[in-house]
Formats: sequence, C-alpha cells, structure tokens
Amino acid sequence: MLRRSLENRDAQTRKLQDAVTNVEKHFGELYKADLLVNESNVYASTETPHLKQGLKNFADEFAKLQDYQQAEVERLEAKVVEPLKAYGTVVKMKRDDIKATLSARNREAKQLTQLERTHQRNPSDRHVISQAETELQRATMDATRTTRHLEETIDSFEKQKIKDIKTIFSEFITIEILFHSKTLEVYTAAYQNIQKIDEEENLEVLPRGHHTTYALTNHPPLTA
Repeated sequence: MLRRSLENRDAQTRKLQDAVTNVEKHFGELYKADLLVNESNVYASTETPHLKQGLKNFADEFAKLQDYQQAEVERLEAKVVEPLKAYGTVVKMKRDDIKATLSARNREAKQLTQLERTHQRNPSDRHVISQAETELQRATMDATRTTRHLEETIDSFEKQKIKDIKTIFSEFITIEILFHSKTLEVYTAAYQNIQKIDEEENLEVLPRGHHTTYALTNHPPLTA
C-alpha cells in the first residue's frame, strides 16, 4: 500500500517536472529602411528642386519609420523579452523544489526497502525492526511535507504562468498593432509624396534650350 502511494507521488512529481521543463523550453525562445533613406537623400541632392523636395519628403517619412522601429524594439525588450528572461530564475527555483522533493522520496523509498529487508533477515528482532520503522516514519513525514510544498508552489506557478502569458502576449500584440498602424501611416504619406511630384513642373526647369542649340550646332547643314 505504501509502495503504491510512493509510485503515485513519483508519477505526480514527474508530471509537475514536465510542466516546468515545458515552460523553460518555450519561454526561453520567446527577437530597414536605412539604406533607402540615405540613398534617397543622396540622389535628391543631384536632382531639380521639385523632384528634390519630393524625394526629401519621401525620405523624411521613412526616417520616421526608423524611429518607430527603434521604439518598437525598446518596448518589446521591456514588455516581452525581459519578462520572459525572468522566467529563468523562476524555473530554477521550481527545479530546486522538485529536487528537494525527489531527494525526500528517495530517502523514504530506501527506508522502506531497509524495513522490508529487516523483516526478512531479523523477523524476531523487535529493537532493529522498531528502529527501522522509526526511520521510515521520519522519511515519510519529510517526503509528505516536501510533496505538499511542491504541490502548493506548482499550483501557484501554473496560475502565475497563465497570467503572465496573457499579459506578455497582450503587450506583444498591442506593441505590434501600434507599430504597424504607424507604419501604414508612413507608407501612405510616402506614397502620397511620390505621387505629388509633377513631371511637367520638373521638366520646365530643365535647360532644354541649351540642349536644342547644342543639337543644331553639332549637325552638318542640310543640303538639297
């Protein structure tokens, strides 16, 4: 009867240990437009005023996107990454609790085996048997105490884990929604700035007369 109780508690401990391992594994796994902005500004400096302004406005919008990206990274670090990292300490504490419980269970199992052997080898030696029974009783009380503590701490661990998952992932989604909404604003404004560039107005400032003169003076005279 006692051995069956030991086996049941061992199975329960393994189940709790698997839960902690699962959190440790998955929580530990929970991480530009620079070139475009720079090149747009460089290229804009070589163009006509109207096109230059359009490209500059375009680049300015993408510069905002870089700021939003940096803010997103910082928020994710504070609201998502750091809380997940903190679970390393939490998991270590739970592993220590499990280790203490397993050690107590092993001592209890050893004392039970010792008592069974004593009954077999010295069935009439009441003093030795009584001593073995006392040692088993102490080991059983210790195992019961550590098991109760483990059950309580694991219950708390599971509740806190669920609460943290909801909080952390809600923060993640909120941050991503905010970032992508800002991104959509930037892309919309950038698109509008590009569309505002007037081809005709840009052509009006080109030195077309100079090119025409060059063309006439560099061709041979027409002959009949």
